[in-house]
Amino acid sequence: MMDPVSLPPLSRIAICGGTHGNEMSGVHLVRELQRQKMEKVGSAALTTVISNPCAIQVCRRYIDKDLNRCFTDAILSSPVTGDTPYEVRRAQELSALLGPKGSVQAMDLVCDLHNSTSNMGLSLITYFNQDPLILHICRHIQRKVTLAPVRLIQLDTPHSDAYSLDSIGKHSFSIEVGPQPHGVIRADIFNIMKEAVDQTLEWVRCFNSGSAFEGAEVDNVYIFVKSVEYPRDPETNHVTAVIHPQLQDRDFCLLRPGDPMFLTFSGDTVKYEGEEVLHPFFVNEGAYYEKNIAFHLGRRITLTIPSLQMKGH
Repeated sequence: MMDPVSLPPLSRIAICGGTHGNEMSGVHLVRELQRQKMEKVGSAALTTVISNPCAIQVCRRYIDKDLNRCFTDAILSSPVTGDTPYEVRRAQELSALLGPKGSVQAMDLVCDLHNSTSNMGLSLITYFNQDPLILHICRHIQRKVTLAPVRLIQLDTPHSDAYSLDSIGKHSFSIEVGPQPHGVIRADIFNIMKEAVDQTLEWVRCFNSGSAFEGAEVDNVYIFVKSVEYPRDPETNHVTAVIHPQLQDRDFCLLRPGDPMFLTFSGDTVKYEGEEVLHPFFVNEGAYYEKNIAFHLGRRITLTIPSLQMKGH
């Protein structure tokens, strides 16, 4: 039996969208929250942020540098000069607004909104710190959201090296919904994201009102293991294969040794040669071509989380 956990109420929370300027669901959801002038969630103050306005204006992922890789301690503390990339300057502005990262002044909860071109359904992404508050939010979303499968992806990264915007918060996670092409907004994908955000805010209201949450198991949790690169020509460095049709759109399905993984442009099948059965995700993500990532592989686990209540109740 795990010991129960008591945590302070969440007094300041932030919902961010447009960290990538061509992922449109978060942009329009945050704009809608701002249009509604929604500034409170029960007893918590709500801050809504359009994260990368310059990239949104030109409908690009970023201007100079991927903003969602700019929130490490090293980048946030780097000196600003005339040559500093726009996104580094913007990351430092956002850390000042929502943090500073790692400080007692930081937002109690930061949730960042993203879209993927991959068939990800609704994926919640956290760092592997076993934060009981975030795990209870994820379990709540898994139980309440009906529009898509809900998975939790955990990244094993120390907090100082955590590179995403949400890592500014004391408690943090991002919401990733797909498939949706970059620069496009689909009603079904928007509604999935909205339901996840609505349920997050509902959980905050319940927690701050003194509701207790029983200990439980969280299933559909995937621990990041490694990334798989595209095959390339050793002389030209050109990509020589695409995701195999039997793997395309099968995010989170089992990938077994010997399963088709790539199809070369000459028609040959490249098979998975790993020894462990794993689960691919971010399969053929459009934004990952520049990173030479064909997909990630994760290991599915079940987590046990302790009971949780607000301190003083």
